[in-house]
Amino acid sequence: MAQNDSLSSPFFKSYDEKVTSSLYFIDTSNSFEFLFDAGGQDKHLNLIPNRRAQIGANLSYKFIDVSYGFSPQFFDENKDNSDSKLFTISTRFYHKKWMQSITFINQKGFYIEDDVTLFLPRLRTTKIGGTTSYVFNDKFSFKTIANQKEWQTKSAGSFIPNLSFYYTNFDLNDGSGGEHSDVYLATLSASYFYNLVIKEKFLVSAGLSPGFGFNDVDGDVSPLYEVTGSFKIGYNVDSFFSFINLNFTDFVQDTNAKIRLNDNFSTFKFTIGYRFNPPKKVKEVYEKIKLINKQ
Repeated sequence: MAQNDSLSSPFFKSYDEKVTSSLYFIDTSNSFEFLFDAGGQDKHLNLIPNRRAQIGANLSYKFIDVSYGFSPQFFDENKDNSDSKLFTISTRFYHKKWMQSITFINQKGFYIEDDVTLFLPRLRTTKIGGTTSYVFNDKFSFKTIANQKEWQTKSAGSFIPNLSFYYTNFDLNDGSGGEHSDVYLATLSASYFYNLVIKEKFLVSAGLSPGFGFNDVDGDVSPLYEVTGSFKIGYNVDSFFSFINLNFTDFVQDTNAKIRLNDNFSTFKFTIGYRFNPPKKVKEVYEKIKLINKQ
């Protein structure tokens, strides 16, 4: 469930009164790079999740937003994955010019990419966190990037400062109960996003966000650098929309850290969707809930 409190503007159009349905393909992952000193030589291990590709469906109306996705075996990325698992939830809450994102990623089954390939079927990582942002320009619609409940009708951009915090747990699940690590990170970043509208129906959007903060790996605290990027190509009319969206976030530790853990999570998403008027009964139920909340 996500709150949708948007400022009206001739620079974008709201579809909050419509039911928005969509089908999507998403390839998402949270990979890690360990860097350490081994006998005077810098060594690194890449931890790559073993299962990533999903297809799913989404249905949203007003503050209600429901999605369901699964990882079918006919995708090449999902073949020969043993008991690997992937579960993700991400959403955004809006209040006027404020925006809050929340992300949850649970992965089981990794392989180490080094001189030899080693599969770790029981290794599980759990990440939870989010970003608080403030959109300075009233003419810019971030919802056009994040979902299809709004559409930018005239080109606009905005400076957006962000405060991010994430917690990640690593667990080998080997039965000993001691092979796990806790990682906390916090960053402050400055981003700029721009929505380029072409003939009102087509959109090219891009954004970049460099930042700085700190990382705590089992009590070992070190400086941390962040780079976040977003790119979207979309087509939209009132009833139909389609888009391709690429997002990535890289957290890179300072080179003076004893053990460096570089964290990357990225998402590639292709979506097609349809908007329609809500059934009368659904609208009546929503109005009753709204009335109760006001009392």
